Amino acid sequence: MPERKRGHRLERWEVALVKAMLATKKYNDQDVLAYFTRPTRSINHRAISEIRSETKQKAVKAATAEQLNEFLSCWPDVDGETGLSLRGDELLVKSREAMIAAVHNFNAAGIHFRAEIFITTAMIGWTYLCHAWFKREGIDFRYKENGAVKLLKSGAEAHWELGKCLRNDKIPVSKAVRQNLELLLEIRHEIEHRSTNRVDDALGPLMQACCINFNDAIRSWFGVQFGLERRLPIALQFVTFDAAQATGLKSASALPATIASTMDAFHASMTDDELKDPAFTYRVAFVPKVGSKASKSDTAIEFIKPDSEEAKAINAVLLKEVDKARYTATQVVEAMHAEGYPRFNQAQHTALWKELDARDPAKGFGKAGDYQNTWVWFESWIARVRAHCQENAAKYIAAPLAT
Repeated sequence: MPERKRGHRLERWEVALVKAMLATKKYNDQDVLAYFTRPTRSINHRAISEIRSETKQKAVKAATAEQLNEFLSCWPDVDGETGLSLRGDELLVKSREAMIAAVHNFNAAGIHFRAEIFITTAMIGWTYLCHAWFKREGIDFRYKENGAVKLLKSGAEAHWELGKCLRNDKIPVSKAVRQNLELLLEIRHEIEHRSTNRVDDALGPLMQACCINFNDAIRSWFGVQFGLERRLPIALQFVTFDAAQATGLKSASALPATIASTMDAFHASMTDDELKDPAFTYRVAFVPKVGSKASKSDTAIEFIKPDSEEAKAINAVLLKEVDKARYTATQVVEAMHAEGYPRFNQAQHTALWKELDARDPAKGFGKAGDYQNTWVWFESWIARVRAHCQENAAKYIAAPLAT
């Protein structure tokens, strides 16, 4: 349970309403306090007496009678599930709703671009969550110019984006959680500026970790009652996969070259332990259970201890996904031949990677190999070369034999 915060200040709009209530002479200080204390914020009764005596908040003008009536007619204006104030806790409410929408849309039947929708909406949810934490802690999350709050063209205040929030030293986010969000932000930028193929399966571990991290954060920052586990239970599926189906699925869902290179470059900057951290990517193995009695086989998911031998065996299989396939230049050329481009040769491959400066580690196309520092290429480079061959098909496809 997070530390209970006390002594929080009323916002200006609330002070205006307090003054209007006191002016009616119908409410004592304790009555007024009841309207403005909520689970996420405790207000000391002294704050009301200070407003009444005008020792503080003297400059704030009282709300009109119409504004007071509107407030009272809507009170309590709260979220029925959590008790959060829809106005006072607006950032926290929006944060939860954005993440719920992200997961619901991803799990919805008939949606074809689920990962793109999830990432975009989940990043909004995380941004609101960070803003809610900053607000509670009294940290100003507005951009400033020459000491004044920066305003957008619309006149609204410019608030920190998620990347800026994550760079703040005070926010309690672990390195693995920050890395997960930073990579998803980079992928979101690719989604915003380029058309993508379906990427749902390849990004699944990242998105799953993002969900779990969000739920852990909102529970630890604001309270366990605000967790999403009751709203978002386990998703049921209509399919299962054997080994051949899984192999076919993976080969049919190659990442777009731009996203693959973005992920490769990000992964190249991380250690093996960071790549394995479940807060960065979360992988789950589902194993059908068969028991001699119904009571022994009626649980769909079984959790095992992380340090057990069973967990180590499963982890050894799952972590193979982290170790990227590597290809020599010869294998890249052979792959293009197998795909119908027999005229693509080593010289053309060398010219292509030099033209694109593809050996720059930051681009994530490959890395120095383990043997005599030879260079090896990743799947993202295969995808880029394939795109090049497709764009120049007339040059690399063999001419038909004369009859």
